[in-house]
Amino acid sequence: MTNIMNENPGATLNAGHAGARGLPADALHVTGLSKTVPLPSGPLVILEDVSFTIAAGDSVAIVGASGSGKSTLLSLLAGLDTPSSGDVSVHGVLLSALDEDGRARVRGERLGFVFQRFQFLPSLTALENVMLPLELGGDVDAEGPARRILAQVGLSERLGHYPRQLSGGEQQRVAVARAFVTQPSLLFADEPTGNLDTKTGQAIIDLLFDLNSRHGTTLVLVTHDEQLASRCRHTLRLDSGRLVTAGVAA
Repeated sequence: MTNIMNENPGATLNAGHAGARGLPADALHVTGLSKTVPLPSGPLVILEDVSFTIAAGDSVAIVGASGSGKSTLLSLLAGLDTPSSGDVSVHGVLLSALDEDGRARVRGERLGFVFQRFQFLPSLTALENVMLPLELGGDVDAEGPARRILAQVGLSERLGHYPRQLSGGEQQRVAVARAFVTQPSLLFADEPTGNLDTKTGQAIIDLLFDLNSRHGTTLVLVTHDEQLASRCRHTLRLDSGRLVTAGVAA
């Protein structure tokens, strides 16, 4: 696939595992996505006419300078925010056709998140924080899967520790375990190594891609880290709210 660079770029990133897990071949289909915020000085355009498609099972990095619209785009893709115009489809489900309860249901059933700030409940242990998404989804056996995924990320000896008792790298691994415990078809990560030292960050990168490979999960990362971006099969680059390049990472 060649890079696309024109006034209104739209990209089809289609080298993933099409039809993974019995879902539609396209994990994300984005058309004409824009976000404008009204200000006293006039409208602020955060995103403008962004279009692309990501295949199921693929890995994609969203890159760009600070203020280019990366985190806003991620929020729109996940249905955490609503666009001013345009559409996002998640495995064929049009988010704009859903109310907030419907979007929350899609997030609970199909999406996982790794936040830059871990957003743990400090009164819960590592095990309990990882169990929480399963319990919220009505899973009666939340402890078993939570223990297994924490073992996969190397934290079997830290199950009873509270977030304050864990190192930054250990907290990030708990965050990754929590994101994967529901076996999401699509995982979003916002600067997953932003708060970590180089060695720990590399370990988290390796862990993300290892779990992505094992579970066949579509991986979408927002990052300033070009090394992390290069590990993804595709890169989407934003500049002042517009998609300027899209292509396969070298």
